Amino acid sequence: MKLWNHYHTPATADEAVSLLAQYAGQAQVIAGGTDLLVDKRAEGGYNPHEALVDITHIPELCKIEEDGDFITIGAGVTHTQIVKSALIAHYATCLVESCGVVGGPQVRNVGTLGGNVAHALPAGDGTTSLVALDAEADVIYMGERKRVPIRDMYLGPGKSLLDSHRDLLVSFRFRRAADREATAFKRIMRPQGVALPILGCAVWVRLDETGALFEAARIAIAPIGPTPGRADEVEHALIGQPATIETVERMAELAQSTLHPRTSKYRATADYRREMIGVLVRRTLTLAIYRAQTGDIVPEGVGA
Repeated sequence: MKLWNHYHTPATADEAVSLLAQYAGQAQVIAGGTDLLVDKRAEGGYNPHEALVDITHIPELCKIEEDGDFITIGAGVTHTQIVKSALIAHYATCLVESCGVVGGPQVRNVGTLGGNVAHALPAGDGTTSLVALDAEADVIYMGERKRVPIRDMYLGPGKSLLDSHRDLLVSFRFRRAADREATAFKRIMRPQGVALPILGCAVWVRLDETGALFEAARIAIAPIGPTPGRADEVEHALIGQPATIETVERMAELAQSTLHPRTSKYRATADYRREMIGVLVRRTLTLAIYRAQTGDIVPEGVGA
């Protein structure tokens, strides 16, 4: 089975974009290939790619770096690299927890965070955490390098802002958690059959100087709509509220009443998923509060 005619391993982002341009839309960016090659094999190999441009040899795309108050993660960084990063575990814990439940060890070893986003599915675990972290994507789009808010990368289910035949996703950038700030991620899966998340939830919180009140929060629950979103009404309601079990319970109820998941043939009914929204908000907010108040941060639920 022939899956491609030419295979390139550029050493820089500019070289990768130049190669894509040379093939005039007939080449495709590839990293781990955990989606791309599976899809192509499903076609039976009757229509191989003219060329694949492998970005995993570009140093800029394969680094995790700290820059002052910000962390940058290259689009070619694997889920396993993220799970093993002490920097991300401490300052963006939700991302370790979400990348740690992607597929199995083999998939995490080659699958990349950039691929998770480039595939543009709103249920992506890495995406859910990036939304809660208020991340930006560094891209080369229509020949211009720019930063794009992570949510603007999604035009619809499976529809990305970037054309993987012409554009390049370079990296992600977000502010690391400061004192009295913390994050958390939890996911509920189907117990059998296709390994699809019923829902995932990532949260970021900031408490006041006393550690008793919420100053700000970001809550991402997915998949709810056609593109990744946030629980805006819950976030606004949290500001100024005490960081207590009672507040968490009220926010869980508010999330259930303001978010409207649909019935999914492959996930669960709308009623069940709405019930799970409450479960996830309780679990993630409670954990994030504990981490923000104590500084005791150990990622949970990370696969081996």
